[in-house]
Amino acid sequence: MAQNPSSAPDTSRRSERSRRAIYDAALALVAEVGYPKTTIEGIASRAGVGKQTIYRWWSSKADVLLEAFLDLSDQAAEAAGQKPYTIPDTGDLAADLKNVLRATVDELGDPAFEAPSRALAAEGVVNEELGRRFVAQLLEPQLQLYVDRLRAAQETGEVRPGIDPRIALELFVSPLAQRWLQYTGPITYEYTDTLVDYALHGLAPR
Repeated sequence: MAQNPSSAPDTSRRSERSRRAIYDAALALVAEVGYPKTTIEGIASRAGVGKQTIYRWWSSKADVLLEAFLDLSDQAAEAAGQKPYTIPDTGDLAADLKNVLRATVDELGDPAFEAPSRALAAEGVVNEELGRRFVAQLLEPQLQLYVDRLRAAQETGEVRPGIDPRIALELFVSPLAQRWLQYTGPITYEYTDTLVDYALHGLAPR
């Protein structure tokens, strides 16, 4: 007797629930115990799934965590109504950069993002392979958004044509990252607004 389609198990929905539980478990666990002590077994136990479920989708805990972070970024972009995310181009470069950095300040202050981010960033300093993957898969795509916006500003004359956007973005992104990682000062809108002003206008008298 044929099974009623409406009563058939929705495997795709069940898989998505499991995947979401694994993402949440991985991020929570790495925040609590750090990357070295995070294990596939621990993630599976916390997510309420079997180890084999995780290994069916990922080959290592690094793969799980990196994908979980990508998903976290996608969720943030979707919540902001911008998926795929781009830095808005309103025609005012300073305002656009200040707005995106203010959003970054909010993200860095969100415990759901901050704690696992710190754990992975700290491990990336001593674990070269993880650090390179973290940069390639998570950081570089975000930095490329700044490159694209600065190149657009070059086309409209807001930025000199000879400027290398990849170097220029470090004038405001890198100080923010250092302050966040090393607790050298408060992370505020005023701070990131000032970084943009200094980066765009320089330090010499106008």
